[in-house]
Amino acid sequence: MSEPPRILLTGFTPFDGADINPSWEAVRALDGKFIGGHLVVSRLLPTAFAESQRELALMVDEVKPSILLGVGQAGGSSCISIERVAINVQDARIADNTGAQPIDEAIIADGPAAYFSTLPIKAMLKALLAEGLPAEVSNTAGTFVCNHVAYLMLHVAAKHRDRRAGFIHIPYFPEQVGDPTPSMSRADAERALHIALEVAATRRVDEHFGAGTLD
Repeated sequence: MSEPPRILLTGFTPFDGADINPSWEAVRALDGKFIGGHLVVSRLLPTAFAESQRELALMVDEVKPSILLGVGQAGGSSCISIERVAINVQDARIADNTGAQPIDEAIIADGPAAYFSTLPIKAMLKALLAEGLPAEVSNTAGTFVCNHVAYLMLHVAAKHRDRRAGFIHIPYFPEQVGDPTPSMSRADAERALHIALEVAATRRVDEHFGAGTLD
């Protein structure tokens, strides 16, 4: 009997003095679940440029996923941000967890300037909004470790026609912050990722409607 296709779902370690990272808390809750006919394999990535690159390569070799979805923390956001694009630059405002702080450096020296998500981002958005979950299409994943991993995942997908990849940012959990800083409950974050993965696993043709920004 053949094994089911797999989704590699990653979150990050805490950084910048935080005790938890909501990305990992939400991601690990889905480990081992079957979503859209795919087995979810959750893995923890270090919030560090070089280490995350090494660890991701090992995870891809181990899991052999058909879908890669990275999840990161977006402090100050009030909604699920589905990333449209990852750019080939590291420009760290703060140091990573190893003390590294690359500035204006390429992620892959001979790589393209950017990669677009190969997941159905607007179908994912539509499904989240239909369930009453605040969500948006985001046009920047930043220039820290989240963008670094998003770019690397899309680079992996670009080399293998049977693989697709994308990235999502989730807000803080309420216990991390006080009012008026935006946050999202654990239950909603986990439900949002489950819905997004269901769409990603079962849809290849995206929706077509306006979800851009004016700034």
